[in-house]
Formats: sequence, C-alpha cells, structure tokens
Amino acid sequence: MDVKIAADWKELLAGEFAKPYFSQLVEFVRSEYATTTVYPRGSNIFRAFDKCPVEKLKVVIIGQDPYHGPGQANGLCFSVGDGVPFPPSLQNIFKEISDDVHTPVPPTGNLDRWAEQGVLLLNSVLTVRANQAASHADRGWERFTDAVVAAIAARKQGVVYMLWGSYAQRKGAMVDASRNCVLKAVHPSPLSAYRGFFGCRHFSAANRYLQSVGKEPIVW
Repeated sequence: MDVKIAADWKELLAGEFAKPYFSQLVEFVRSEYATTTVYPRGSNIFRAFDKCPVEKLKVVIIGQDPYHGPGQANGLCFSVGDGVPFPPSLQNIFKEISDDVHTPVPPTGNLDRWAEQGVLLLNSVLTVRANQAASHADRGWERFTDAVVAAIAARKQGVVYMLWGSYAQRKGAMVDASRNCVLKAVHPSPLSAYRGFFGCRHFSAANRYLQSVGKEPIVW
C-alpha cells in the first residue's frame, strides 16, 4: 500500500504517517491485498482525501467501514460506482434528501459530486475483506481517522459534521460545536432509519449553516 494522498492532506497528517502504528497498519494492509480480496481497490483507499482537499472542505460525513460486496466500495463512505445498485443506507439517504430539499433521487450512487463540492466522505476504517464486514477493524485505521477528525477540528472552523449513529457520534465527540455545526441522527440503515434519520432534515440544515458563514451551499 503506497500512501498516495492529496498534498495538503499529506502536509496536515505528516506526523501521523511517521508513527509506528501507521507503519504496522501499512504492513497489515499490504499483506491483506497480497493474500485475499480486499475493498476498495488499492488506488482508492485514500480517494476521499483526493476528491476533497483540506482547503475546500465544508462538510464531514463519517461512515464505518467500506462496503464489502463486489464492485461497491469506491473509497468514499456510503458511495458506490456508477451503475452499481444503491445499498439500503444510500437509498435511505437519497430518500431523506428528496424529502428535505426536494431534489429527485439521482441515477447514480456515485457521490464524487459531493466530494468535489467540499464534502469529506470519511470511513472510520478504510479497507475491508470481501464479504467480511469490520474485518479490518482494530488494526489502526480508527486511530488514523481519529487523527484526521482532530486535525480538521484544530485547523478549520465553520464546518458541518453529519454524525449518523452512535459510532460516528463517538468519533465526532472531539469537535467543538460552538465553532462548527454538529448534526446528529440515527444511522440511515434500514434497522434504524425510521427512528429519526427520516425527517432529520440535515441536508437543508447544513446548507443554511454554510450560507450563514458565507460559504456556498452543497448541491445534494
């Protein structure tokens, strides 16, 4: 695994890349890619960072680990490639967007268009074995992505954090809600969406906040 990441992220996270745990993580991930099927493909591991440079970042959405089915994970949380059927959580996200800001459900689940507007679609764990959810948990990725959130929180203010489910909310606990917009709801999965994700209106709330701090709203 080569750590190929956008230049401004590389500068921001240089200290993290130099730590022993990260070297151990790289060794583990390289071994996994060499011996089994792992998603996303290696060139897409850090794609969320490449698509959303630090300077453009306006919104952070936190997921858990990549989709573990064939052809789904593309390096952005909740996102799938063009032509790939929408996983259930993504279907629910699009339903809430449609109800909230009245845009139609798009033809593709590829969320590059969000990332390019400044939405960091960050999974907590950046790799996974095929068909084995959470198989790369507790190997170091969580420590790395905690450092990412901490670095954003220290470097930038006026950022919207969308924290869906207890896992994302724990990860975002370090964010200063007085200097940013922190939006919390249950996870959009079918198991919980009806308990408060539907109707959360996070997408319109995010845009109102962005406009209040002089930033362009996101075209969801």
